[in-house]
Amino acid sequence: MKQLEVQIMGQSYLLGCPEGGEARLLEAVERVDTAMCKIRDAGKVRARERIAVLAALNLAFDLADGGRQAPAQAPERALPPGGPAGAAPDGAHAASSDLLLSSLLERLDVALGEDGRLL
Repeated sequence: MKQLEVQIMGQSYLLGCPEGGEARLLEAVERVDTAMCKIRDAGKVRARERIAVLAALNLAFDLADGGRQAPAQAPERALPPGGPAGAAPDGAHAASSDLLLSSLLERLDVALGEDGRLL
């Protein structure tokens, strides 16, 4: 098994990779990095663990959804209520998304507990 050093949200990780799987792994790393950076850059969530969970949920949702939503739009679903600064809400859809996201953030707070750690 080959090892690759990658960067995700500015932090280095050494990942195991099967021979011939380098391109797929690097593509996955790029998706995760992009999703996490968009959530971080929105400025609403600071904790790396929460950013990672929100990005993972977005990517899992896209996978379960069969990729029907454009990948570039996926990370924005995890942004806290109000979305990125300057984004115009689109009525009922925005309100529904805000409620869903608020519920998700509350569940994350409970799951993370007092120490804010997943594991």
